[in-house]
Amino acid sequence: MCGIVGYTGNRQAAEVLLEGLGKLEYRGYDSAGMAVLGENGMVKLIKAAGKIEHLAARTEGGRKLPGFCGIGHTRWATHGEPNEKNAHPHVSGAFHEGESDYSTSSVIGVHNGIIENYGELKEKLLRHGYTFYSDTDTEAAVKLVDYYYHKYKIGPIDAINRMMVRVRGSYALALMFKDYPGEIYAARKDSPMIIGVSGQEAFLASDVTAMLNHTRRVYYIGNLQAARLKPGEVHFYDLNGDEIHIPETEVEWDLAGADKCGYEHFMMKEIHEQPQAVLRTMESVLADGEITFSASGLEDAFLQKLDSVCIVACGSAWHVGVTAQYVMEDLVQIPVRVELASEYRYRRILPFGNTLVIVISQSGETADSLEAIRVAKENGLSTLGIVNVDGSSIAREAEFVLYTKAGPEISVATTKAFSSQLMLMYLFAVKLAYVKGRMGKEAYLSCLKELRSIPDQIAGLLSGKERIQWLASRCAHAKDVFFIGRGADYAISLEGSLKLKEISYIHSEAYAAGELKHGTISLIENRTPVVGVLTQEGVLEKTISNMKECKARGAYLIAVTDMESGTMDSSMDFIIRIPKTDPHFSGILAVVPLQLLGYYVSVSKGLDVDKPRNLAKSVTVE
Repeated sequence: MCGIVGYTGNRQAAEVLLEGLGKLEYRGYDSAGMAVLGENGMVKLIKAAGKIEHLAARTEGGRKLPGFCGIGHTRWATHGEPNEKNAHPHVSGAFHEGESDYSTSSVIGVHNGIIENYGELKEKLLRHGYTFYSDTDTEAAVKLVDYYYHKYKIGPIDAINRMMVRVRGSYALALMFKDYPGEIYAARKDSPMIIGVSGQEAFLASDVTAMLNHTRRVYYIGNLQAARLKPGEVHFYDLNGDEIHIPETEVEWDLAGADKCGYEHFMMKEIHEQPQAVLRTMESVLADGEITFSASGLEDAFLQKLDSVCIVACGSAWHVGVTAQYVMEDLVQIPVRVELASEYRYRRILPFGNTLVIVISQSGETADSLEAIRVAKENGLSTLGIVNVDGSSIAREAEFVLYTKAGPEISVATTKAFSSQLMLMYLFAVKLAYVKGRMGKEAYLSCLKELRSIPDQIAGLLSGKERIQWLASRCAHAKDVFFIGRGADYAISLEGSLKLKEISYIHSEAYAAGELKHGTISLIENRTPVVGVLTQEGVLEKTISNMKECKARGAYLIAVTDMESGTMDSSMDFIIRIPKTDPHFSGILAVVPLQLLGYYVSVSKGLDVDKPRNLAKSVTVE
């Protein structure tokens, strides 16, 4: 969670840091802070509770922190309340609210991650005369570096390496040492960190979007590695303190992806970017009119031998997996399991034949999903990562990797990344069915034709969003909303429910339609909205019957469908029509109006659509 930034160069650091923090606010916005280290060893630090705009006001846009080297942080609270004393940066000395000069502290740091043994470290440091002012785990890590730095009279890299050996947990840590003006030191384990260089400047951030305005030349620092940033240069070190080489990567993302481009919110912009994102993703694995994964090392011969698939993910990516399970089992006719990454990593894994474990993550840094990759590999299973970020941890650690081409997604509630993941899983299912002989050439080409039409169909759906805006005003004051469906429709209901609850704060749940009678229907009251996803013809009448049972108890019925039915037309209070496509692929169309519904309900309630409370975009802690 959290976002960290660092800058050293020839510009006023605080202004660059504020800009970068603004790009990272989706990672956390409980509090924020910056520290700048002057050439004379003067350390200026200012923190503020709340969003980054409060920090900008307190620092007068950064002008109260003059200097050319600094670090900043936007926080998603894990240890300690979101207040000023717990906000980052943290210092090796004492902290006094309202003060800005911290030149008595030798080490200043910001951190993303969790230090699991911070209690043990704190006890050790207390015995050696350190005092603590915050409730955070980060303070213990910063003070531990200071302890080694002074006890052994060693340089920053050696002190950081000793800290890494002693600390348990995850971290992306950026540090400044009072004795080394103009320099930033960094360390990483499991939490994301990108370092960039341009001319006489160097940058550090949790996400490449924070530095896209300044450079596309970036480095992906590895686990248990450290870095030293100076103006215009960066050096990397292993745990022994030996300098190592890390290749430079050129970022291909479009700079406009990190800008609202005239939209009121990133979420609406990203909803409208779905046709292009889905098309780019599809085209990335097409060659001569057919699906190919050869560039990723996934050869047909490997796919032919697969006996089963296990999909592991969290949140919306897990909903992609549930949808893909229905599609894949029907088309490929092999067992497919879908696991929550947070559960998979602690389960006893029972390998079955030739199993491919597919781990889906937008950021490629999701902590539980990353650990699932490692667990699968420890059990001798092949792994495929599906991610949106080139060079991310999952991309580096998976045996194979396929990239969605959604571009930067800033809003916490995923939209275009979800659709891109779903498109890639559709393509994977069709390819696997074809190479295993479960699908003939004609059916294979027919599926490809249907998939190629989807970007234009999504664009058509977006042109009629005004009706959904009206519906949202009707649902904005609901206490509860229920989403139901059967088969693949149930999987899309899960995503629709999540979209609504996470940005509108309305209690919302999704159920397999047949399960309503087993307890949930007792929650239906007069005018309770019930949204039914109805795209699977074989269970259409069954789902309509379940919805009518809700209506008999006063529910307000909303249908999302691509089918015609007299019974449905007469039973529903509101119908959202989506284009007709192969029922295996209808979910990617059905989810679009559900995204819009969640968005417009949140807007009508006057909420912060892009930054919902208590949430962060990338969950990099367990």
